Amino acid sequence: MRIGITCYPTYGGSGVVATELGIELANLGHEVHFISYSQPFRLNERSEGIFYHEVAVSNYPLFEFPPYDLALASRMAEVAEFYDLDLLHVHYAIPHSVSALLARQMLAARGRRLPFVTTLHGTDITLVGLDRSYLPITRHAIQESDGVTSISNYLKEKTVTDFGITRPIEVISNFVNCDVYVPIGEETTRAQARHHLAKPDEALLLHLSNFRPVKRVVDAVKIFARVVRETPAELVLIGDGPDRSAAEWLAHDLGIHTHVHFLGKQENVSELLPLADLLLLPSEMESFGLAALEAMACKVPPIATRVGGVPELVEDGVTGLLYEPGDVDAMARGALELLGNRERLAKMRDAARRAAQKRFCASLVVPRYVHYYEEVLGMRE
Repeated sequence: MRIGITCYPTYGGSGVVATELGIELANLGHEVHFISYSQPFRLNERSEGIFYHEVAVSNYPLFEFPPYDLALASRMAEVAEFYDLDLLHVHYAIPHSVSALLARQMLAARGRRLPFVTTLHGTDITLVGLDRSYLPITRHAIQESDGVTSISNYLKEKTVTDFGITRPIEVISNFVNCDVYVPIGEETTRAQARHHLAKPDEALLLHLSNFRPVKRVVDAVKIFARVVRETPAELVLIGDGPDRSAAEWLAHDLGIHTHVHFLGKQENVSELLPLADLLLLPSEMESFGLAALEAMACKVPPIATRVGGVPELVEDGVTGLLYEPGDVDAMARGALELLGNRERLAKMRDAARRAAQKRFCASLVVPRYVHYYEEVLGMRE
């Protein structure tokens, strides 16, 4: 198949999943065309079967805000026609599904069929789409999509309830390449690999996000401050965003800044995650929790919040620990208890990896997307 993919190319879950999906589809022999305003950040190597098409937006003096959604629709139609795409797969409803709907209508007027699949990722439904300015058009684009998928049952149910969606929504979870996100074999090797981040007797905690307020990165620093008072430890924070400055100031004010390492955006996440003992994910909301899955695949149990789709991924007490948002004391106690009980931590590490392999490997999930594409295209009954 020839598949067009549109996503936000920035450091966020929907862009990561869309990019990884394109890479996996290309590995299966499909031709993938990314259509966006810049190249997705994880698309850092030229791969066979993967092409990128930039969306150029003209900035006329008449426009206070450049009309990206219109430029995107035009580019979608052009790429689909020039490269004979079978369908479009758009990630994040606003404005991508609206642009895909326009592209489909443009080509239909010329007698060409271009179905599109919309994948709902989270804040496009729980935050942006619920804004009264966007709700009617978001609902219309979802209803008019040729196929709709959601990354969790939680998000599917919220979409149906809040938007009154009557069309079927297929739940296809996020995934991880279990051959790329792997644990480090021996504990001695692991200690050697992380020597630049932590001493042999120190625990290593890690936080990975886009540092938006919903991720509560400041809570990760608060949790760590309680942990490091009781046991030698270091905290690594991967990512960047609006709350980084607040987290940096808090670490300094609490006198723990020499133990807190802000690495910024990193492309080698799969090499850094296996170095950690625990992942801190104290989010206000997660429609799935991709960072938790990536950590679990590397045998790193998450200390996370019981919100959204996280309980569909993390089994409390088995593959990680779940708490209420904002309960930093409880999360710190849970982290300390695991760090002080190496046998329990080892069992949880093994269980986390097994859960990722059993349910969320790319080799299991990506074929479900291919099957769904075939249904949309009428290739399956």
